Amino acid sequence: MVILTALFFIFGFVTWLNGPLIPFFKTACELTESQSYFVAFAFYIAYFVMAIPSSWLIEKVGYKNGLSLGLVVIAIGAFTFYPAAEARTFMLFLIALFVMGTGLAILQTAANPYVVVIGPRESAAARISVLGLANKFAGFIAPIALTALVLSNMKDYTAEKIALLDAGAKEKALDALALQLQTPYVYIGIIILILAVLIKFSPLPEIDLDEDGQVEHLSVFQQIKNAFQYPQLVFGFITLMLYVAGEVIAGDSIGGFGKKLGVYGDNGDFYLKLTSFTMVAMVIGYILGITLIPKYVSQVTALKASGFLGIILVLLIVTISPAIMIQLPGGIPNLPLVIILVALIGLANALCWPAIWPMALQDLGGYTKIAGAILIMGIIGGAIFPLMYGSWADTINIANEAEGIAETAKSGNQIAYLILLPTYFMILFYAFKGHKYRSWSQK
Repeated sequence: MVILTALFFIFGFVTWLNGPLIPFFKTACELTESQSYFVAFAFYIAYFVMAIPSSWLIEKVGYKNGLSLGLVVIAIGAFTFYPAAEARTFMLFLIALFVMGTGLAILQTAANPYVVVIGPRESAAARISVLGLANKFAGFIAPIALTALVLSNMKDYTAEKIALLDAGAKEKALDALALQLQTPYVYIGIIILILAVLIKFSPLPEIDLDEDGQVEHLSVFQQIKNAFQYPQLVFGFITLMLYVAGEVIAGDSIGGFGKKLGVYGDNGDFYLKLTSFTMVAMVIGYILGITLIPKYVSQVTALKASGFLGIILVLLIVTISPAIMIQLPGGIPNLPLVIILVALIGLANALCWPAIWPMALQDLGGYTKIAGAILIMGIIGGAIFPLMYGSWADTINIANEAEGIAETAKSGNQIAYLILLPTYFMILFYAFKGHKYRSWSQK
């Protein structure tokens, strides 16, 4: 658990750097709202593409070597940021993010089934919550660290200031902005390589999810076919896909939404830190999960509460005025209430991952390994839905500009959060009914 907790901290740090990168790349690479969300697409599509190959790889090299290899792949992706920043080429950045996502796919495919089976299943959600706490705590630190150490001068790169530059000066300014990513990502790569070596020589034990030899003679494709005979897994995959869409949109869109609403702060970069607000809400949710599950609240009840809270928050986000402001303590600038509500989606999301995993993997026996890979493929929700969110937001914003609607009115960024409603309705279905099915003929 100590080793896995450290790994999940790395997962979180690498993953939630994407939040501030979206508005950063929008400026540095001169992107539209929808184009900027290819950051999330390139990162999360790797989970879908590489989950099954990762399962095959882990079967060949073992869980421990798989974890070490996954870290090496992440480091390669981090090092790729160096030439990408040198060229200021968005496609190279996307390739780097895809490689990092591939490494994380290997790690997640190994780590999530691991933590489910190393202890009692009824407390699996609590164990995953411990790992999630480390993951989201890293997600809280990552945007603040990146902004403070690398992007603290974003006030010099506002759209208004960039527009005043001639073509040559503009190119030099944007090149200088992109180059700021080189040093931190080289350091990240070095640290992750060191961790790969430590994992390689760690006392982490191997596990055997097919002790009875149920699937050892089957091909990967036959295992996938047989695994889809379990409704709790199929519904779990759909639920996980929609939940990840909700988590990624809440974490990665809040910075761009804050920028749209003028949340700059004294240094002009406060909107880049807003992902941390979502992570704080998720950390609170994970602490509640560790404290309450399973002693006071079952993981099923926690999932039901998450679904109801998510629906309420989405409806509030798309209906209230963005002009309503909230004063927070600690020198934080006045924030629109709607930004706080977007951050609170993190609270609704926090217990979904730790609840869905053990429910979806229950009673699968030797198919647990391939089922874990299938669930990892559900992370594709984090690739597709942010693009849909960005496209919808772009469409509404362009229409608003054409009609001369004031910036203080509801933007497409706000209205597009309606895309999250199916997420929480599916979570409710899975919590009430979907996880109970054991055969497709069951009524």
